[in-house]
Amino acid sequence: MILPVKYEIDLFGSTHMMNIYRGCDHGCIYCDSRSECYQGGRPEGDFGVVHAKENALFLIEQELQARRKANAPEMVIGTGSMSDPYNSFEKELELTRNALRLFDKYRCGVGVITKSALVARDADLFSAISKHSPVNVGITITTPDEELCRKIEPNVSTPAKRFDAIKKLSDAEVFCGVHMNPILPNITDSEENVRRIVEKSAENGAEYVLCYGFGMTLRKGNREYYYENLDKEWPGLKEKYMKTYGSKYVCDCENAKELAAVFAEECEKYSLLYKIKDINRVWKKQKPMQKHLFDFEK
Repeated sequence: MILPVKYEIDLFGSTHMMNIYRGCDHGCIYCDSRSECYQGGRPEGDFGVVHAKENALFLIEQELQARRKANAPEMVIGTGSMSDPYNSFEKELELTRNALRLFDKYRCGVGVITKSALVARDADLFSAISKHSPVNVGITITTPDEELCRKIEPNVSTPAKRFDAIKKLSDAEVFCGVHMNPILPNITDSEENVRRIVEKSAENGAEYVLCYGFGMTLRKGNREYYYENLDKEWPGLKEKYMKTYGSKYVCDCENAKELAAVFAEECEKYSLLYKIKDINRVWKKQKPMQKHLFDFEK
């Protein structure tokens, strides 16, 4: 249920990973978790069906109790790598919320990535955990354009609601920021899109904006699903992708260098963290952080 991180995951900076749900109903056309290598024999097309893991909270508490008895090192638990912990069922089931209660009880840190504004509901628990352990809430926002969002992320909270969630978390003194990936070539790869995300992140109190690559990933499973959706919304674009990227896994935007320069310039303009090493260095401090009291590492 809670697995140790066996290699450095800069995305979370966590010691352990947890996925309390399986599958995701956000419907994002680009989702790498749809890739065949992650599906473990699940029926084709089943990724969009959310399954809550049986006895998840009981098993989590058992493990945390055992670690406490063994006087094990501190845990910082990351969640959101393979399925969103704030899917459409979480509002009713509250599995993620109750897991956070356990993290607070057993004094564990937490790093969350989500596309749902529902995460702001748990600002009280994130705030409580931050009093004794590291907390980082990352909300993915790939575009502030509502119409475009509905095409590429049909079932997620609107960008406006997600920015509002950042504001609520920030007001509760929870360390939080925006994850800007993926950048979709020929769709969200404009300098204006990057500038607007950074600007609105700063306006709503984000501590950081993270972009760990100016492009996207494509492999068997998610490539076919992505291309199918390109044909629906952007006829002819699939052929351009096939010509440009072939079977490549990492598909960098043609203007990646220009976007990276604009991104860094805008983040420094608004005093936002944007380098993974800086984000991890700040959020993993034990005490509540004051905003922006650091020097950027050049």
